[in-house]
Amino acid sequence: MKYSVIVIGDELLIGQVTDTNSGWIARYMAPWGWEATWVKVIADDAHEITCAIDEAFAASDVVLMTGGLGPTKDDITKPTLCSYFGGELVYDEATASQVEWVVSQRHLALNDYTRAQAMVPQSCRVIQNQVGTAPLMWFERDGKVLVSMPGVPFEMQTMMEREVVPQLLKHFHDNVHIAHRTFVVTGIIESLLAMRLDEFERALPPSMHLAYLPQPGLIRLRLNGTMNDAEALHDAMDLQSRRLHEILGKSIVSDQDEPLAQIVGNRLRALHLTLATAESCTGGNVAHQITAIAGSSDYYQGSVVSYANDVKTRLLDVEESVIAEHGVVSEPVVRQMVEGVCRLLNTDCAVATSGIAGPGGGTPQKPVGTVWMAAKCGSHVAAQMRHYPGERSRVITRATTDSLLLLLGLLE
Repeated sequence: MKYSVIVIGDELLIGQVTDTNSGWIARYMAPWGWEATWVKVIADDAHEITCAIDEAFAASDVVLMTGGLGPTKDDITKPTLCSYFGGELVYDEATASQVEWVVSQRHLALNDYTRAQAMVPQSCRVIQNQVGTAPLMWFERDGKVLVSMPGVPFEMQTMMEREVVPQLLKHFHDNVHIAHRTFVVTGIIESLLAMRLDEFERALPPSMHLAYLPQPGLIRLRLNGTMNDAEALHDAMDLQSRRLHEILGKSIVSDQDEPLAQIVGNRLRALHLTLATAESCTGGNVAHQITAIAGSSDYYQGSVVSYANDVKTRLLDVEESVIAEHGVVSEPVVRQMVEGVCRLLNTDCAVATSGIAGPGGGTPQKPVGTVWMAAKCGSHVAAQMRHYPGERSRVITRATTDSLLLLLGLLE
């Protein structure tokens, strides 16, 4: 099934706000076998909205529209949809009750602008917004569907998962079964991975294909399959999954679509090990990634963000003489940092980072982007240096990923 995405908002076109909705929709819809054929960001303008709907319907069976549903006068999506699909804006009691409930949950007073969210087109079927005040609207024409949703990412994502996708799957029901498996791969760049899997991909049946989803330090391989026979599809996915494991071996660190911090956490929990972090250039980002995983308190004890050298020496027992001889961005320093944080927080494992994230602070010997990192597990300690290109946030992100991968290698 093909779908198009229309994202509405003047603020998106002037760069005041970044469109994240279309990317999220594409990622969420892909496992169901839905194909995105067309995406467009447009202004809050009736003519542009009308033309975009015409183009989208010409290219696809379903149009997913976000934005332009706020309570202010510049949000004109609802009256424009009325003109397109026919009918008038009418007051809907069920929507009014839902809006009142949402506002009361936020301990706010209901004003006239928010109350006006209960005005909806006669030609739509309302899907009540469970987490916001702007109702979702389902329109049908000539066997095709348009769903208008709020532009607030949290509201759109929640309602896509709870209501929109289940209703689309029911509306466009067919006998095709869809399956997907995700494999997290490390230690190999995308081009070499593609070369290694060239023969595997050529041998795949026509009903199956492999997608590469790279990100810094990791590649997610997603194996997709569609068949009329659910049991046959399951068996085929199992067969190809085994072949991937045979080819890639330990390069596959997980066969679940999960964040790296969760993969590390799962290993720590299974081994009954505890973890601490000592961070300098990453500024607590490693700790943030770890604690973003629900249940991380099972194994994670805490962190020392030792940005200043004085903190490294006082709390982590890094020797001043080592800093003077080797510099703070060095292997001896990060090795002492992981040992020190393990002693301080009484943990089995630790990760440490020290580097130059930029834009300043680099030298010819240690340019911007130089990061030393260390990981400790029991009596084993590993350290490595990396040079990362790009601006500050990219250096921090890459160092965070690689430090967790270094620890994962020890846990394996």
